[in-house]
Amino acid sequence: MIEFLQVVLAGIVILGAVATAWSRDPFNKLICLSVLVGGVFPFIVAGGYLDVAIAVALITPITTIFVLAITGRNSDGA
Repeated sequence: MIEFLQVVLAGIVILGAVATAWSRDPFNKLICLSVLVGGVFPFIVAGGYLDVAIAVALITPITTIFVLAITGRNSDGA
């Protein structure tokens, strides 16, 4: 069962990476990066790096909010 879960999570990571590279819209790129982080996060926890997992869980949403605000401001044409 663990091997199956690892294969599924690896597929999510690869899907997020490919979608991030393929996407041109900044908003879609952030969504794809979130999928990528969501797939990597269980590997970080399984590796025993709980301090890194806590940092990733706190930093990722905050940076997403800031980047969304920046890209939304730049897309107005001003």
